[in-house]
Amino acid sequence: MFGISISEVTPQTLEEWDAEGRPYRLVDVRSMAETERGVLPGAELVPLHLIPLRKDELSGDRPVVLYCQTGARSGQACAFLAQQGITNVHNLVGGITGWARSGKPIVTPN
Repeated sequence: MFGISISEVTPQTLEEWDAEGRPYRLVDVRSMAETERGVLPGAELVPLHLIPLRKDELSGDRPVVLYCQTGARSGQACAFLAQQGITNVHNLVGGITGWARSGKPIVTPN
């Protein structure tokens, strides 16, 4: 995937965005079985295999932050979206694991 740059954000960056009131979409790309164990507050659930079908929903002015368990699958989703010309997407460094390690809350999905 030469020429594709993936923007990454940290849990601290999201905390700053929240403090600034900066709007963004948070998308969990894990499977339904994985999300039953917990998600990030405010996350939308769009399993990785559905990203190609729902890519148009993820374009727009508001940044989209994708995450998975460790950041690998969400990084793949970011690369795919970038190849499709959707540039306002970011990968959460470390995924939900990194989020939890930084002391941030995990909630039960709606």
